Amino acid sequence: MVADRQIRPGALLPSVSGMRKTFLAAAAAGLALTPGPAGAAPTGQVSAATVDAYLAQALNSTGLPGMSAVVTHDGTVVHAAGLGRDAAGAPITADTPMRVASLSKSFTAMAVMTLVDDGELGLDEPVARRLPGFAMSDTRAGRITVRQLLNQTSGLSDRTVDIGAAESAPTLAGYVASLRGGRLAAEPGTRYAYCNVNYELAARLVEVIGGRSFGDYLRERVFGPLGMSRSAVGDQEVRPSPGFNSLFGVWVPRPELAGSPGGGAGGVVTTAADMGRWLISQSGHGTRLVTPRSLAVMHSPSAVSDYGMGWSPVTVNGADLLVHSGNLFTYTAVEAIDPATGYGFAVMTNSAGLYDDTYDIMTGLLALTRGQTPEAPGGSRQLAETVLGVIVAAAVVLGVLGVLRARRWASRSAGRPAWRITFSLTPLLVPVVVLALHPVLVSFLSSGRTVTWEQLTYFAAPLTITLAVAAAAGVATAAVRLVRLRSAGPGR
Repeated sequence: MVADRQIRPGALLPSVSGMRKTFLAAAAAGLALTPGPAGAAPTGQVSAATVDAYLAQALNSTGLPGMSAVVTHDGTVVHAAGLGRDAAGAPITADTPMRVASLSKSFTAMAVMTLVDDGELGLDEPVARRLPGFAMSDTRAGRITVRQLLNQTSGLSDRTVDIGAAESAPTLAGYVASLRGGRLAAEPGTRYAYCNVNYELAARLVEVIGGRSFGDYLRERVFGPLGMSRSAVGDQEVRPSPGFNSLFGVWVPRPELAGSPGGGAGGVVTTAADMGRWLISQSGHGTRLVTPRSLAVMHSPSAVSDYGMGWSPVTVNGADLLVHSGNLFTYTAVEAIDPATGYGFAVMTNSAGLYDDTYDIMTGLLALTRGQTPEAPGGSRQLAETVLGVIVAAAVVLGVLGVLRARRWASRSAGRPAWRITFSLTPLLVPVVVLALHPVLVSFLSSGRTVTWEQLTYFAAPLTITLAVAAAAGVATAAVRLVRLRSAGPGR
């Protein structure tokens, strides 16, 4: 099971710890920005009130049930806030626990880099040398290095590993053992492929070399020093409420799907207030977790891809940011750093739908810090679900009409050659074929990530329901036509 449906910023389906977040081309440029009014705040002077006003506007225009966000500047938190409500109806605040999905990867990379700085681990060491339980049927796996895991250039891929078996393992040790029969999709270090296995292996390395559980190590070496007192790995210490899925415009509370046992790829639960402390550290201010040189390495791309250790460079309206998005099945999140201005941003929502609004909200916050006025985000999810709703209604109507007019069709078709009858019925069964291939098609659109039927009943529920209704309408029409044709008999 894919624990994080990693979708790139603003990705719109049809298509899916901590994937996302891609399934279709992402709106990487974010929101359109317009010059601010004469009184717009200059760069570096955005106020808490301005942030609050924008977030309130964003919550209204996106229709999200709830979200939290934080803006930092150099060594200070400009503002952390929460809006909306959780599944129990409680108001969301800056201290509300939120799942951050693949943002966890930057935390896992930090844990590994603390071991590197301590001299306990080398980035270019083979993983198998330090992790005796790691072996695959592909001998090339023995050449995978720690750096390649963090840069997602190890050659590991969802297509060549039994993800279902790995995700069902109760421990990280079991997760690693489940990879024994897998193979690599490419020679280590030659190709980028986003795969959660990389970061679960990295988390297991932290456990083995750090001498404690991955969650304990993060608490002692990352969360604790930064003062992130309401952050943890998994749900045992900090338990978030159920999130929401959007079903044709209605937000339905859902329990999050079970994820990986260790959470190195997407198991971190944190708050907007705590994310402020994290962003300050990642910007090179506040408490130092690793050396400046190691921090720079974490923020650098690999030799074959822009992705580097839990961060990707993205240019948004002239701003060169470091970004990572995260998408689970009922929560979404994004974090970003603007090195040129010292600003940091994080946006988290307790919901998941066909469109991820967190990236657009983040780019709006970026606009504020640059003296610009962002347009109100939102609308893409609502439009997509409206279109799908219309298709569902049309499929129901056409299905009913097809059944009611089956007798007329049968009387016209009686006596025709079998091939003509088959030809006329075939279009009705196309939705059935598409529905049957739904997980395969979504996996293809998500660059080979493994997608299951269960996952497609979460954030992609409107699309899945649309395909199912269209298929049912086609099958019903075809079946009744054949029954009527048989009753009509030859020549009647």
